Amino acid sequence: MTSLGEAEFALLDQSWHDAITPDAARRMLIAAAQAFADKGYHATTTRDIAARAGMSPAAVYIHYRSKEDLLFQISKIGHERSLKLLTAVQDPDPADRMAATVAAFASWHAEFRTTARVVQYELGALSPEHHAVVAELRRKIETHVRVIVEDGVRSGAFQVPDQNGAALAVLSLCIDVARWYRPDGKRTPGEIGGLYADLVLRMLRPLG
Repeated sequence: MTSLGEAEFALLDQSWHDAITPDAARRMLIAAAQAFADKGYHATTTRDIAARAGMSPAAVYIHYRSKEDLLFQISKIGHERSLKLLTAVQDPDPADRMAATVAAFASWHAEFRTTARVVQYELGALSPEHHAVVAELRRKIETHVRVIVEDGVRSGAFQVPDQNGAALAVLSLCIDVARWYRPDGKRTPGEIGGLYADLVLRMLRPLG
């Protein structure tokens, strides 16, 4: 897996600044995201995380109960931020709302690609209690996108036989960006968002 680059680290520190205090707790959480992305959750130790944060292993437990608690906080915050990003789009036209939603969601998964991979692909390591919290946030995200599809079908802007399946396809396209995107590639996160918005609209609109 790819390490959390300096630019993404700075973005993450800024994004989480108000959500996670004190600074030491935020630094520990970002170090955990970096370690999980590099080595995978199960291969990462609390000693690895502490070393990346420039702290002692004992310092982890001052702010977090366990390695799993670190993963939960990363997953919870990531999903909360994603949901907030999507619900901020309030355009009354379903096609415009879908385009803006996809552009925002896809570009987020490019800009925060490393942490997005942890958020999306390490869910199986969460405890049942924590998994239930994150699963509820995921349901809200899925519902939000499905409502846009339903509104589009109702207005005639979209034509799809399976609205639930269409919503899942839209989300899957955006989430997959985190798997393949590289900052040294041909497109910026914003350009990826624009491309995916266009592709999704082509997929949902009536033929002819």
